[in-house]
Amino acid sequence: MAGCLAHIKVLDFSRVFAGPWAAQMLADFGADVIKVEHVKGGDDVRRMGVPHLGADGTPTGETSSFLAMNRGKRSVAVDLGKPEGQEVARRLIAEADILIENFKTGTLAKFGLDYDAVAQLNPRLVYCSITGFGQSGPMAHLPGYDPIFQAMSGLLSMTGIADGKPGAGPALVGYSISDITAGQYAVSAILAALNHRDVVSGKGQFIDVALLDTQIHAASHMAMNYLSSGKLPRRNGTASQITCPWQSFDCADRPIMIAIGNDPQFRRFADYLGLPELADDPRFATNLDRVRNAEALIPIIAEKLAMKQADACWAELDAIGIPAGPLNSFEETFAMPQVTSRELLQTLEHPNAGTVRYVRNPVRFSAGEAEEGRRPPPLFAEHTDEVLSGLGLTADQIAGLRDAGIVK
Repeated sequence: MAGCLAHIKVLDFSRVFAGPWAAQMLADFGADVIKVEHVKGGDDVRRMGVPHLGADGTPTGETSSFLAMNRGKRSVAVDLGKPEGQEVARRLIAEADILIENFKTGTLAKFGLDYDAVAQLNPRLVYCSITGFGQSGPMAHLPGYDPIFQAMSGLLSMTGIADGKPGAGPALVGYSISDITAGQYAVSAILAALNHRDVVSGKGQFIDVALLDTQIHAASHMAMNYLSSGKLPRRNGTASQITCPWQSFDCADRPIMIAIGNDPQFRRFADYLGLPELADDPRFATNLDRVRNAEALIPIIAEKLAMKQADACWAELDAIGIPAGPLNSFEETFAMPQVTSRELLQTLEHPNAGTVRYVRNPVRFSAGEAEEGRRPPPLFAEHTDEVLSGLGLTADQIAGLRDAGIVK
């Protein structure tokens, strides 16, 4: 099937994670995404991540990070620093619906490819700029990577081991959460702008997305807890700061995560532990009481759970409607019957890497579901001739641009 966005053309001028992730999401929804890379080596993420291993265990020349962010795209290599390369870019832009870029603020203006310039060429263009700090403010000119935004947004003040306990200190979220979060916000904004163009105004617009802004906004209820109470959140390991019990516990063989969401659940949980009196104890009767008295409650629960096997405990809690689950590795995650039944792990064929496993887009449409994997992550400059000939350039013209180093 063609997909919900089969009528949409996207230019992905971005690199590394946030922008490419947003563009890949649009490709997963069916859009024709052209990845515009620099002639000298292309996207930096082609050299980031771990080497992707083939079936025989040897490196294939591809990296895990590039494969994760660039499915469904065509690759064109253009030198935007040269007038001829800028003209190629303008010809691409004239036919596009969406442009995504994550150059430092002001960089594309030097090439005549900023929004104000290209909107005159294509007034219907939705132009999304993803930067570290946005287009305004005293830090707008600065670059940045995910750990910087985890730190500056306050996220690291909430993650890690509590002060005063062994190993106390912040813990970086285990994936590039600021990039992925910004990419998701960008997709939402782009789709909103497309709708506004097609239903309301007939014109595109400029979208300013900043990783710092989106990571602060994504803190959502935790940021609001501070704004409401004036009380700063703290590092608390796996435990919630607003709900109790809501954390991992050590069973006899391995840990289990338990999340008690309301008072009736806690009463059932207390019965399950053989301690029904806990639910009537005024220290633990309500969630707010349990949060205030967590230091008294948690050891009682931990002592009981330490005598149980994790899988048996999970099954027993599931039977009485208590949310719980194991702390899985990826190996265990991908082996879960729930995950396999949802067919989250898919394969595609790549010219260098062979059969590549990947995590499919989790969004399911009842109509307009695109056929994922129809294009593997592209080789560097794999589609330059195809795309430029689609713009009306002849083989001789493309060869001339290549000889001059304008395209690859």
